[in-house]
Amino acid sequence: MPLSIRAAYAQRLKDGDINPDQAQAQAVEVLARLEGDLNALAEPGFSLPFLNKRREPPRGAYLYGPVGRGKSMVMDLFFDSAPVIRKRRVHFHAFMAEVHGLIDAWRKGDVAARKARFGTAKGDDPIAPTALLISQAARLLCFDEFHVVDIADAMILGRLFEALWSLAVVIVATSNRAPDELYMGGINRQLFAPFIEDLKVRMEVVRVAGPKDFRLDRLKGQQVYFSPLDAASHTGFEALWAALLDGAEETGETLEVMGRKIRLPHTAGGHLRASFISLCGAALGAGDYLALAKRFHTVFLEDVPLLGPENRNEVARFVSLIDALYEAKTKLVTLAAAEPEALYPTGDGAFEFERTVSRLQEMRAADYLLQIRD
Repeated sequence: MPLSIRAAYAQRLKDGDINPDQAQAQAVEVLARLEGDLNALAEPGFSLPFLNKRREPPRGAYLYGPVGRGKSMVMDLFFDSAPVIRKRRVHFHAFMAEVHGLIDAWRKGDVAARKARFGTAKGDDPIAPTALLISQAARLLCFDEFHVVDIADAMILGRLFEALWSLAVVIVATSNRAPDELYMGGINRQLFAPFIEDLKVRMEVVRVAGPKDFRLDRLKGQQVYFSPLDAASHTGFEALWAALLDGAEETGETLEVMGRKIRLPHTAGGHLRASFISLCGAALGAGDYLALAKRFHTVFLEDVPLLGPENRNEVARFVSLIDALYEAKTKLVTLAAAEPEALYPTGDGAFEFERTVSRLQEMRAADYLLQIRD
């Protein structure tokens, strides 16, 4: 039998895995309340019949705050302890990709295909059958990295979550943004606003913003700039990526910037891994790099080559990328052909590239890695 969330958190404190943190402790208490509510149902696989008794499902929880403050760790402790048979923990982006796939399958499916996939074929609206299918697989959904930047997500979230809540699905989420900051500045945001109000009613909102970024511990004292492009450098780069993921799966993500979509196949939570050619060889600009730096707290950039006059376009993009990451205090792990000062010794803008060299040197230093990112 798993430990309760209070007991599991206390054990981690006792073992020295974590240090006392008041903000985390508050989140633990909120989730302990939810754990108790779920226990009170006395039905680990709680299902629709209790709705017929006109009982409201337990209120979920929404944990938000800066990166690295232990939100995901606390939610994972709750997920392990939650007395629910059908439960699922998933990165929010991966979940929404599944939802869009189900909606597309409903719209394109004939009667037979719909019945085979969803168990029903009635109606034209894909939201209700999609929500029902999700609820049949999981009565408790735990989302990591809840954020909304895609208008396609924003326009269906309200109706989807209302359907899930009506089916007694309990939702817990972590996010870097307060509910009122979700989809800020998005197209037709006024249509999204009612969902925010529903969220605050259905989920207890808790700010987890302790003074320490716990993820920094994983980079503290580590080599973060690997060169040249030999076997030893690749091994060190791969080992650090695996250590920071700590068993999490790469989900991939599509970042939408000004109506354009940038596919990033190697992401996990706030971590991005990408090649030089994918970020600097493609037709990306400063706005793309600013959005990327805002979204990810740690970027692994691999296979940075030696650059010359023939690479002036790639060099200009590389300069913009490093500027964006530096200003956002994004942590950078680099796998390159040479030390920063030897990457681009001659060519258009070589003199200006010296600022990028300086920033690359600073971004590998302990003082930079210890900065707290908002």
